[in-house]
Amino acid sequence: MGYRFRQPANGMTYERARITAQEAEEALQLTEPVSLESIHRQLEQLRDRTIMIKPMPGAPSDIVCGLWFSVNNLDLIFHAPGASEVHRRQIVLHEFSHMILRQEQERVSPDYARKFFPSVRDDSVVLALKRSDFLDEFEITAELLADRLAARIRKSQDSGGQPGNFEAVFG
Repeated sequence: MGYRFRQPANGMTYERARITAQEAEEALQLTEPVSLESIHRQLEQLRDRTIMIKPMPGAPSDIVCGLWFSVNNLDLIFHAPGASEVHRRQIVLHEFSHMILRQEQERVSPDYARKFFPSVRDDSVVLALKRSDFLDEFEITAELLADRLAARIRKSQDSGGQPGNFEAVFG
C-alpha cells in the first residue's frame, strides 16, 4: 500500500490530521459505488490478507467499541455487539482507517489474546491496535478518515449506487 502516515515533528494539529485523512482517502482511489463491502474487498487486496469482522465476545461496549487484531495471515476486527448498524459501520471504518494509515499494532500478551482467542498458544504472536485514547493523533486521524469514508458511502447511496451491504460484511 502506497500511503504512509506522516507524523509532524512538533505534534499533531487538527488541520494536519484533516489533511492526512484527505490524502489517505485520495490515495485509496475508491471507485463508485463505494460501500463498506467494496472498501473491505479493496483493503484485503491491498494488504494481501483476509479481513474478518465479528462482534466482540463478551466485551462491554461502553469501555471498548472496536479492536483490530492480526494473527498469522488474518486481520480480525471486533466491534461492540450492541452497537447500531450505523455505529458498527463507523467502528469498522475507524479500524479500516488504522490499516489504511498503516498505523502500527502492538504485540499483546497471551493472557490478553486468550480473552478473544481462547485456544491461542503462548508462542503465538498476536498484534492488536485498540482504542484507548480518543485524543491522540492516531485516533483523531483515523476517525477523520473514517468520517470521510462514511461520507463516500452515503454519497454513493444517495446517488443511486448500491447501498453498503452490512449483512454480508457483519454476518
